[in-house]
Amino acid sequence: MNVIEIKDLVKIYTNSAAQVTAVDHIDLTIEDGEFTAIVGPSGSGKTTLLNLIGGLDKANQGSILVENSDITRMSAKELIEYRLHNIGFVFQSYNLIPVLTAYENVSFIMELQRAPKPAIERRTKEILTEVGLGDRMNSRPNQLSGGQQQRVAVARAMASKPKFIIADEPTANLDSKSTEKLLEMMETLNQREQVTFLFSTHDQRVMNKAHRIIVLEDGKIVSDTKTKP
Repeated sequence: MNVIEIKDLVKIYTNSAAQVTAVDHIDLTIEDGEFTAIVGPSGSGKTTLLNLIGGLDKANQGSILVENSDITRMSAKELIEYRLHNIGFVFQSYNLIPVLTAYENVSFIMELQRAPKPAIERRTKEILTEVGLGDRMNSRPNQLSGGQQQRVAVARAMASKPKFIIADEPTANLDSKSTEKLLEMMETLNQREQVTFLFSTHDQRVMNKAHRIIVLEDGKIVSDTKTKP
């Protein structure tokens, strides 16, 4: 089953000097349960493509169908609802709320979704335990290592069981040991919960774990390879 179907997608940025085509007539399908890395040099369009899929930016042309709903035609209000109920985001800078504990950071999205309180409590404890932080639920971000903060970010992204996770350079600020742990954890969650993962990365360690690698150059897909079944 296709989770995301992209057709003839174009994104152009204009500044005083020139126009830059960041995404150049891309066609792409992402299937349910994939563990896919989008790779390429800086300026290749990786982050722009993820931002378009995530509803954080608007395309100039083309369509992005998520379960047959075209998000390029959604209003700002509809996009907020789309992100809230369909996507988990993981960023390289973690983006945790500093005054909240790990528990509160993870439960926050489900509270916005107005999930029942007992369900929020059960799921928050379950997912933090699953990412190895069951004993750090009451710790704030400044009391956690970088690797632990990124695990909280993944738990937050996974907590509401979104259709897919968008992870933009999630290992960029992590050492080798933390990266390995994080990738193993995300692969396990992907297989166990069948949530689709879509990464942008420069990191060879992420590419080695990915089941599909899509290479971008100058806003175009130049190769698309399945590395694992």
